[in-house]
Amino acid sequence: MEEPDPAAQIADRARRLLATREHSRAELRRKLRSRGFDDAGIAQALDRLVAEGALDEGRMVEQYVAERAAKGFGPLRIRSELYEKGLPDTLVDPHLDAMRDDWVAYMAEIYDRRFGSEPPPDRAEYARRGRFLEQRGFPPEMIRRFLRWPD
Repeated sequence: MEEPDPAAQIADRARRLLATREHSRAELRRKLRSRGFDDAGIAQALDRLVAEGALDEGRMVEQYVAERAAKGFGPLRIRSELYEKGLPDTLVDPHLDAMRDDWVAYMAEIYDRRFGSEPPPDRAEYARRGRFLEQRGFPPEMIRRFLRWPD
């Protein structure tokens, strides 16, 4: 009986992971390592998946940015999360920049869901709401323009 090809086994395992959601190359490498596969076999299998089109980091970034933005997260937080997934700014920035005109609308939507349409009654509440938006990953300057504290 013939021994199965280790790279094929690794690629099959990676395909199963990719069937649940898109992954970056670094995420797959980490998950496959944790399952006991060797680095050389992982690299070979991931190269095979890239050639097949099963592993596409550009597609992964596009889907991730759209999904997280729709859930009310801003560009700073999304960039940070993608960086943690091992993706370079050169791959991430074009997708975030393409949505430049949409970020205020996403911020307004999450703001209205959380606080309603009433303006903040005092500076403390203004600051609290600003911190909420900042934690969601929106840039401070965008938040200041959006909240516009009356003078």
